[in-house]
Amino acid sequence: MNPSAHPRGLSSSHLRFQRRAEAVRRRPWRLAGYAALAVAVVAGLVWAVGFSPLLAVRKVEVVGVPDSEVEAIRALAAVPVGQPLARVDGSAVASRVAERATLADVSIERSWPSTLVIHASPRVPFLVVKNPQGQLQVVDADGVAYAQVSTAPKGVPVVTAASDAGLSRDALRTAVSVMRTLPAALQHRVSAVTVGGADLVTMKVGRTTVTWGGMDQPEKKVAVLTTLLKGAPRAIDVSAPDTPVTR
Repeated sequence: MNPSAHPRGLSSSHLRFQRRAEAVRRRPWRLAGYAALAVAVVAGLVWAVGFSPLLAVRKVEVVGVPDSEVEAIRALAAVPVGQPLARVDGSAVASRVAERATLADVSIERSWPSTLVIHASPRVPFLVVKNPQGQLQVVDADGVAYAQVSTAPKGVPVVTAASDAGLSRDALRTAVSVMRTLPAALQHRVSAVTVGGADLVTMKVGRTTVTWGGMDQPEKKVAVLTTLLKGAPRAIDVSAPDTPVTR
């Protein structure tokens, strides 16, 4: 064995030990550096998303409604151009827009990097209610009156109150329920509905006057009415569907 090999081995081991010790001493500083870098990156992202003009609102887009509704909806939304997109309160915007009576549903979407999209669904006319003063109010399938018109939309039946007191909420609910019960083929043939109360609904189906009654036994009434209409009578009474009357 070479007598000089042992001292060199000791020297090499001592060097390795020193390097390992130095690495251990540097590790906290390295970890602190990584942590500081991570904090800086997160802070930069927070600033860029939440406070900088880089991702600010530059456009408010309205979809799902006719062009005539767009500007009114934008005005209700009141979203300032230049506000960071991430900081827009979508719920508050949706609540403001939903105040427009002609809208059935409103939702908000962020389209990065700079567009706020307002999705709006207009109410669909289901009935037109004629009040004692002759004014016409459009009602949707949920019974919500949302617009006043001078003439009824084409194909939408007009509901008239049989008394000067007008339609009560229960009477209107009955009229809506009756129309929703009818199959589409019959709905399209209804030209007028008269409501004398929650239990007295009559309507014009083609040339036939139909006395419907109230909301009871709707499926049986539809079945009986569909059968009797084939004979094209002048009048049908299905208010008591087990004993219908035709004239």
